[in-house]
Amino acid sequence: MKKLSNVLSIALGVMILAGGIAFAETTKFTPLNFDNSNAVKAPATTTSRTVQGVEAKGTDLLDPNQVTGGVRMQDAILQIDNAQVEVRNNLLNYKNKFAEVDSRYQTVKAERKAAKKQVRQAEKKIRNLDNAKKKIRKNFERKANS
Repeated sequence: MKKLSNVLSIALGVMILAGGIAFAETTKFTPLNFDNSNAVKAPATTTSRTVQGVEAKGTDLLDPNQVTGGVRMQDAILQIDNAQVEVRNNLLNYKNKFAEVDSRYQTVKAERKAAKKQVRQAEKKIRNLDNAKKKIRKNFERKANS
């Protein structure tokens, strides 16, 4: 009974955790809309009336550099792309090196297996010769005693 209650409590905990993750609100971050400043100004509505003696502006459009994320953001993305290409090239080199080492390993493994088989065969021959010597001695002793 304790096992069943433990299993059910663990299952309930996992379901609650998974439900929380599933219903979590996703962030609306897109690198292309990222600005180096802390806040992005929302476009204001176009009106010609005054609000408390101050005339409202037409539309506040974002600078094209702000919309694309700025020069620093584009440079950062390019650096990440270059690093990714470099890592992929290294991965290809590592895979080639691994293939070479693996082929040598397989060759050594096959040679080791063949050598081990030869050792076993030689040991078997020695045991057979020892057994043959023992049998010959026993037969010789029997003939000598009779």
